[in-house]
Amino acid sequence: MTTWPRQPDSRTCGPSVVVVAENLQGPWPGFDDEVLAMHRRLNRWWPRALGTTPWAVAHRLGGRVRRFREQEVVAALPTPVPVYLGSRWLPRHVVLALGADDDGLRVYDPARGAVVPIQASRWKTAWFAVLPS
Repeated sequence: MTTWPRQPDSRTCGPSVVVVAENLQGPWPGFDDEVLAMHRRLNRWWPRALGTTPWAVAHRLGGRVRRFREQEVVAALPTPVPVYLGSRWLPRHVVLALGADDDGLRVYDPARGAVVPIQASRWKTAWFAVLPS
């Protein structure tokens, strides 16, 4: 069983997802330091206090940003797919789609440090997906 890491602070869900996506099998020694360094690399021109843009994640992972469509995310699996969730007003959190079952997408949620159904997130609106090119 994999022990999933938690994001080091409230603004690093995007970089946490990137670090996990780049080394999906773990282990993740020095995870917090690597996430904070990744946050700096991803957000050179964007204020880190505002999180990480989907375009920065796409650039790093070699993907493309698309409006979220669950069938496109499922079709891209087993390649991990970052998904931006939020309120109906704006995106607020990034999770990593890892698989799907009868109940829908299963995602790594860096705020929880666990793989959970996407519906378990407190953010109910899916905004973007970073699909592989």
